[in-house]
Formats: sequence, structure tokens, C-alpha cells
Amino acid sequence: MQRNQLARAKSAMSTNPYEGRVGLVYTRVSSKKQETEGTGLQSQETRCIGDLRTIGVPYLKTFPDSFSGGTDFMKRPAMREMLAFIDANPLKEFVVVFDDLARFARNVEFHLKLRAAFKSRNVMLRCLNYSFDDSPEGEYVELIMAGSAELFRKQNRRQVVQKMKARAEAGYWPFARKRGYNMVHNPAHGKIAVPNKDGEIIREALEGFASASLLRQIDVARFLVERNFWGKGVTPERCLNQVKAMLQDCFHCGDIEYPPWDVTCRAGHHAPLISRDTFERIQIRMRKAVAGARERVDMSEDFPLRGVLICPVCSKHLTAAWSKRHTYAHYFCQNRACALRNKTLRKKDVEDDFKTLVTRNALKVKVEPVIALAFERVWKQEVHTLGEQESRLEQRRKDAKEKIAELSELARKAQSAAVRGAYEMQMETTAQELEMLGMPTDKADLDVPYRTALGKVMGLLKSPYTVWQNADLREKQRLFYFLFEAKLPYDKKEGYRTGDSLSSTRLFEELATANYNDVDPARIGLAPLQCECSVLPLNYGP
Repeated sequence: MQRNQLARAKSAMSTNPYEGRVGLVYTRVSSKKQETEGTGLQSQETRCIGDLRTIGVPYLKTFPDSFSGGTDFMKRPAMREMLAFIDANPLKEFVVVFDDLARFARNVEFHLKLRAAFKSRNVMLRCLNYSFDDSPEGEYVELIMAGSAELFRKQNRRQVVQKMKARAEAGYWPFARKRGYNMVHNPAHGKIAVPNKDGEIIREALEGFASASLLRQIDVARFLVERNFWGKGVTPERCLNQVKAMLQDCFHCGDIEYPPWDVTCRAGHHAPLISRDTFERIQIRMRKAVAGARERVDMSEDFPLRGVLICPVCSKHLTAAWSKRHTYAHYFCQNRACALRNKTLRKKDVEDDFKTLVTRNALKVKVEPVIALAFERVWKQEVHTLGEQESRLEQRRKDAKEKIAELSELARKAQSAAVRGAYEMQMETTAQELEMLGMPTDKADLDVPYRTALGKVMGLLKSPYTVWQNADLREKQRLFYFLFEAKLPYDKKEGYRTGDSLSSTRLFEELATANYNDVDPARIGLAPLQCECSVLPLNYGP
């Protein structure tokens, strides 16, 4: 109040209303690209400083912004900084200059709020393209001008959205580049996504999850963290949301989709990282509970079954702990609403019963031929699929080389520098695609890895508890979900349900005892076995 009274007294004594004030300049462009590639900020600043010079106000500082849209002015970094600067200098009086009313605010509500914020600080405003007037007529005109700026912003946004939506519907990604891709200008397509080195890491992660060599989303996250994909200091748990979005993104198989604009999934023009078959396998695995399971951070060698056992009454996790004197170890339920809350289960009983359960479900000898048959069929199908993939890759390499040779000849014959430059850009894009396809690989003898893998699978099914004992803690968690379909309830009197059997052995035993004519051949084909059995970590062995 005293500050405003002092300002009015000074204004009455002086013919120059700006006398004794210090000049601040506010400049704004709508994007970082305009800030880095254009000269809008510099030209605005030059004009505003010149205006301060004409009214005899010393220039002090400029606050440049590159914030887009008509959102709250307090979300603009430079506007916040300027208001904080004014508040930090209560003994100074300021004049703020900007070059156009649209730079001030492009929303009527925030325009009025910003005007009030400056008025409460006794700050005078000057606009190069508009004269502020506190009369009723002047306020009305200012309101109309602010409304016009808001209308223009909304119309411009509508036009931009319409154009971007049309481009998405045509099979192009209209937004900022996705991780794993660069946006490259192509004379035939405009800006198009081209895979880069990060794309190769993403491809390995996606294919690993599809084949179940990376069993859960946390395993995919760990795979990416180990390759420094997210940068230093990032833990797998922190990037699980990004991993889930990556696994569900059809962009990686060459499609375009954007539900907020009702752009349904369609074929895109960019190069895919994985096949559509691989993407579909990922979606099937994503629907399984085990795929989304997070690794417990409280795993302990003392309690290997913590996190995989549940209470038989409330179905909540059983936790485990030592007694205060580290003498007795127990599993127990912590659910406050459960009747078995804090009813302890001796560690020895729980784990001995688990050993009995796993041991009695060892594979029967008569089932071994079924496993060998199923494994052989799967292996042959995989070898055939790999061969087809390599053939398609080789054809794409050949097409790319021929295209480069053709473009090179056209560029050599072109008389116009612009046309020659266009051909050279197409050559560069094609060369990048060729590099992503990689070099042809020598055909390997797959008989040895086939026998090795079959032996490990058979060894696991014959002696599952032996493998369990020899695995480390993290491997035990993964191995559990191969042996069982879901977490196990444990009752103090009944132990584990006697009807439970290992899902891995039950699958083959059902096939072995069924009438051959009643057995769906697809059950021992590639896709079902991938769903049922391919979660096996093949580094395990008896």
C-alpha cells in the first residue's frame, strides 16, 4: 500500500510517468526450435530495448521464454523468474516491455490474472503494438484483443492437429522421434523414422521378451539398464513403466497408432525393429501375470520361497523372518484382516514339504519320447523360421544395394545440384537402412545346440529339485514360474495341496496318456509350446 501511494505521489510531481523506473524486457517464442534456429528472441529484445531508450528508462535485464500455448503464466519459466526478480527487489520500480499482446498471454483468463499480478507489484506495462489504457473503453478493447489472441491460438492448434492427424492416418509418425529412431528427411516421404543404434538394443530386448529368454518385464528393464540405455544411475525398478509402454508399442513392428485422435492401428512407412509375429507373442506374454511380476527387493537366501507362497485363507503373500535371537525362522501372514495373521509356519516344514512336492512330480520315463518329439518339432519350426527370416533379410539387403546403385547413377547424371542433392539424401537413408539390416551370417550347425538344449530340458524335468538347489536366489524365482502356473498356498496342517503338480510335467503327461486322435497337433507345435514351456532358462542343468 505504501509503495503504491509513493508511486502516485511521484507520478503527480513528474510529467514523465516512467521517471525513476527500471526497464525489464520479456520475450517469447513458441518452441525450442524457434529459440535455437530462429532470431525471434533477439529481434524482440532489440525492439524492446529501443523502446525503453525512447522513454528514457534504463534497461536492466531480459527474460526470454520458449513456452508454447495459452496455459497458466506461472508455468512459463521466464515469467516466473521475472516475477521472482521483481519481488526480490522491493525498493525498485519497474517497467516491463514486450513487443506484442500475444506474447503477454494467449488466454483471456490468464491475461487478466497476469495483469493483476503486475498491478499488485506496481509494475507498468508497455506493448510495442498496443497502448494500455485503464479507462473502461481501453479495458474493453484490451479484452477484445486478448480474446482475439486466444481465438487465433485455438484455431492454429486445430489446424496443426488436423494436419498431424492426417499424416498419422497416412502411416507416418507426426510427433517427436521415438527412442531407437532418428527422424530423417526423405524426399519421397518427408520426415520419416529411421532406426539407430538404440533401436538395435530395443530389438534385442523385445525379441528376448517374446522368446521368454527375458522372462519378466523387470528382466527386460535390467537388460536395458545393463546396456546403459536409460543413462547412468537408473535402476530397473524406476523404468518399469517405460518398459511396459515399449512392449505394448506397435510402432516397433512397423505400425502407427494414436488412440487420442482415433487413429487406429495401420501399417507405417518406417522400418520395423521386430516382426508382427514377434509383437503378437509379446502381447500374449504381457497378458500373463508372471510377465508383469516385479522382482522382490527383500529376497533372502534364508527364505527362498518368500514371494512365491500365499496364505490359504486370504491369498496374500506369506512373508518370512527370523526370531529376535536369530534362533527360529518362520513364514507367516501379515494381513491384519486374516484369521491366520501372525500364525507362524516353521521354515523347515515349509521348505521340506516343498522339496517333497517338487521331487514327487519328477518326469515319468514313459513321457520322455513325447518331450523329444515336441522339442524336435519346435526346433525344426524355429530353424525353418530363422531360415525364412534370413532369406527375407538377404532379399532386403539385395534390394537396398540395387537401390543405392540406381540412385548413385541417377545422381551422377543429374544436371541440377538440387536434384543431385535429393538423390544423395535418398542414398544416405537407404544406406542407413542397409546398415541396420546387418551383414549376412554364416549358416551354423544347429545339431549341437539342439542336443544340448534338449538335454538341459530333460534334466530339469527329471530332477527339478536338484536344479532348484543348485540355482542362485534370482534364478530360483524365475525357475518357480516354469515349474508352477501360479503362486502356491501353504496350510499348516495340510501343507501344499496334494492335487498340485508341476505344470511343466503335467503338459507332457497329458499328451502322453491322451488318445493320439484326440490330441490337437497344435499343442505340440511351436506357438503353444512357446506359451507353456519356453520360459525355461536354458542355462539350468542338473
